[in-house]
Amino acid sequence: MRQFIRHPADIPIEVSPANGEGSPPPRLVNVAMGGLAFRSRRAFEVARIVKVRIACVRPPFETTARVAWCRACGDGYELGLAFVDPDDAFRARMVEQVCHIERYRRQVREREGRQLTQEQAAQEWIKRHAARFPASGQET
Repeated sequence: MRQFIRHPADIPIEVSPANGEGSPPPRLVNVAMGGLAFRSRRAFEVARIVKVRIACVRPPFETTARVAWCRACGDGYELGLAFVDPDDAFRARMVEQVCHIERYRRQVREREGRQLTQEQAAQEWIKRHAARFPASGQET
């Protein structure tokens, strides 16, 4: 079974059909070295090409992916996407690190009341969590 890098669910992702049809924003579940999985209110056809965008990073992460699988899950669907461009797997890993650092920054503010800059949050997150974050080409 494929293992995934868990994406923070509170960091939004936008997925829409590549032909431009509208779609409500899905809730991201996780990302793998070769693709990602997320929950959506809408089903997508297997093999459909979709546009993916994560706007919390600058510049926003944007790519094209293929729907690898789609299954009913609660009141919506869970989809698996495979990257069309193999280089996007590496880029996605970098984006995921930024997303995890942002989530860490928010958690510190909520739990401890400390206001960290992005740089301070990155330094703390790297010390505490980077050793457990999967290396490029490695799935955990």
